[in-house]
Amino acid sequence: MAEEIKTTCLHDNHVALGALMTPFAGFDMPIQYKGIVEEHNAVRTNVGVFDVSHMGEVAVTGPEAEKFVNYIFTNDIKDAEIGKVFYGMMLYPDGGTVDDLLVYKMGENDFFLVINAANIDKDVAWINEQAANFDVKVENQSDYYAQLAVQGPEGENTIKNVLDLDGSDLTFYTVKKVQYDGETIILSRTGYTGEDGFEIYASHKAIVKMWNLLMDAGVQPCGLGCRDTLRFEVGLPLYGDELTAEISPIMATLGMFVKLDKEGGFIGRDACAQQKAEGSAKKLVGLELHDKAIPRHGYEVLQGDNVVGYVTTGYRGISVDKSLAFALVDRAAGTLGNELSVRIRKKVFPATVVKKRFYTTSYKK
Repeated sequence: MAEEIKTTCLHDNHVALGALMTPFAGFDMPIQYKGIVEEHNAVRTNVGVFDVSHMGEVAVTGPEAEKFVNYIFTNDIKDAEIGKVFYGMMLYPDGGTVDDLLVYKMGENDFFLVINAANIDKDVAWINEQAANFDVKVENQSDYYAQLAVQGPEGENTIKNVLDLDGSDLTFYTVKKVQYDGETIILSRTGYTGEDGFEIYASHKAIVKMWNLLMDAGVQPCGLGCRDTLRFEVGLPLYGDELTAEISPIMATLGMFVKLDKEGGFIGRDACAQQKAEGSAKKLVGLELHDKAIPRHGYEVLQGDNVVGYVTTGYRGISVDKSLAFALVDRAAGTLGNELSVRIRKKVFPATVVKKRFYTTSYKK
């Protein structure tokens, strides 16, 4: 039997707006409203709002919460200030990626983990399995929380003027609790677009109310189509493409989020340390094609006549007007400036290895 497709609390709103809906990560989600280019440019130049209520949320509390989260997470959260947000991964012992996630420090031994929608059941089961030997409480809060992402240079003004939420005291990768309509909600400033932006976690009722206020104020609704083009241009990975059970953060060149020397270590540490010391067999690189042809996920990457890897994500960059890709290639082929090629259908197009950040980010530091 086919698995039932889930919906977010804003599903009817998307349909009423005429959004193009499609299944994504087990949810019926909006891919675009007016069009990917228009929505992409709204976030780069002004402001847009995304329904990201499909994402998963897990609370970890208890006397050993910090110790436990640090053990299952590649970044180092020990002794962090309350209100700090961390990006990193949960790994299998062989260094493969369970998921990439955000860890919010909400209080002493009180952590809020934001995980990818497609991985909610798998991640929660894995977290619970690891928690057996720790004095912690793990709560899957994914059904309670809905989430909006208000992204773009006008994000701060928009949440203030339209929603009466003050995010001016939040710096990049910080979080706070605020009161809204009689409930405690979570407001953070991270962004997955390369622009300044806020995430709002609240009950379904509050999120529907906020969405309607934003629509009434003329804020551009944005689908997952431009969410992908925006994150891609600024070099951000997507689980399932740039990170998988077979692709470690070292292979994905995300080693800065893997703290090998932190106290107590973490699951997958030894495998990552070995990859870092010896050089992983594969490496994620950026490619710039010398043509307007568009590379897609899975297309072969060649060096001469030899297949040396494959495209993980590819687009015609909207903000930079170039045909670009991330590709997982043999380490020796992945040197900056190397000339490779991509097989697109029956033709082969030349490409140069470039840095993965194709567009300059504009976060509020």
